[in-house]
Amino acid sequence: MKQVSKRRAAAALALLLTGAIAVSGCGGNSAGSEEASNGGSAGNPGSASEPVTIKYYNWDNEAQTAGTDAMLADFMKQNPEIKVEHVVLVPGDSVEMLKKLDFLISSGEAVDVVALPNLGAVYERATRGALSPLNELYEQNSLVPEEEYYVNPKIDDQYYGMQLTSSFNYVLLNKDALDEAGLPVPTYGWTWDDYRDYAKKLNKGEGVDKRYGTYFHTWELYMNAPAQTVMKDPFRYDDGTTILADPTYKYFFQLRKDMETADQSAKPYADVLAAKLNYRTEFFNEEAAMVLTGSWTIPDPGNQEQYPHSFTTAFAPVPLPPANAEPKDYEGGKYFTSGTQVVMGSTTKHKEASFKLMRYMTTADSESRLEFSGWKKADNQVVLDRLIGEDRELYDVESLQNTLFGDEIQYLDASSVITVSTSELTKVINDGFSKFMLSDESIDDVQNWMVDEATKIINEKENK
Repeated sequence: MKQVSKRRAAAALALLLTGAIAVSGCGGNSAGSEEASNGGSAGNPGSASEPVTIKYYNWDNEAQTAGTDAMLADFMKQNPEIKVEHVVLVPGDSVEMLKKLDFLISSGEAVDVVALPNLGAVYERATRGALSPLNELYEQNSLVPEEEYYVNPKIDDQYYGMQLTSSFNYVLLNKDALDEAGLPVPTYGWTWDDYRDYAKKLNKGEGVDKRYGTYFHTWELYMNAPAQTVMKDPFRYDDGTTILADPTYKYFFQLRKDMETADQSAKPYADVLAAKLNYRTEFFNEEAAMVLTGSWTIPDPGNQEQYPHSFTTAFAPVPLPPANAEPKDYEGGKYFTSGTQVVMGSTTKHKEASFKLMRYMTTADSESRLEFSGWKKADNQVVLDRLIGEDRELYDVESLQNTLFGDEIQYLDASSVITVSTSELTKVINDGFSKFMLSDESIDDVQNWMVDEATKIINEKENK
């Protein structure tokens, strides 16, 4: 996902596609419809003869810049009272972009609208007073954030961001291998115990020719998948305490080790570290039949130039923890979703115009955009069709649609905790996992050590 946790680094990887708009139900009339254009109804942002000028900051690379510019041109055509300058702070690098943004903020520059890569970036700047709350403008436009967006960053009942894009985790599966093993494509509700069983049955061959049932990469997503996919925050509960004591840690750590040692259905963690493997090539080279990943990989099955293969790719929702390993505060199988947020700087002199741009950017349709929207009312099926492109024969499209848009698929809202010590807590998770996987230390001893280390960090650096 990152910087923040790998779930959020997963979101950061999704940002290879980001900085833009997915489709909405308002078709080509995005700003022309009442709902998409009412963001500026709080006041007249300018006059026809003298438009106001606002700036839109992001980290677009060269290819993304053209798409964003096209979107902004459409916005200005439909809103001639507003002129928008597109400011790319650091092309293609969200981490460096945030550093440059913070310098602008500290220098007192008027900041209007900014795309931020993740929730952590929103919370960090909101707590410093760098962002403007949106409550008043939401109310003036008769909008309820929870009815509009999947994830709504909020501090003390003040809203600070609109969800621009969404990324989703899922499992890629080699459908040819499933058919060969007589296994159906999994559906919502399968568990990590089921995943282990599938991996054993999908093992094939020996030695250098072996196809493993699954592949686990080196990120925290693969160290405790339930913490990263069905919990609001990968570090702390809503009460502020560490989640490293959660039952999912003991369960998933042991699952990983058993799959490597007892089942031999997953490539050993030591080998993954030593070889610096790539999860995409492991899957498309048929080194592994399943891999947990995310929606940024949707174009990959059709990318024969980079990932040549002949099998069909199927998709399944992320497995859920079994009943004996459900996390504390579990919300019954709702999934975490992440993505970019657009925010308003506290120093802007044009709140109404900025709010209108934010609503446009989060709700408008554009054929040049290839990411899922964070707006609940968007027609993301159209985006999916764009991502698949012309190579539909390489996709099990029905399983992909069910995985993303199935009736049972629901998503968690933003966490109420604001964690600033993410890098330190991430290191504790990495070190604890390595201790367990690469030594004979017991899971109880390792988990106790992780809890102690995380608690020290939280007590020293976190307010809640």
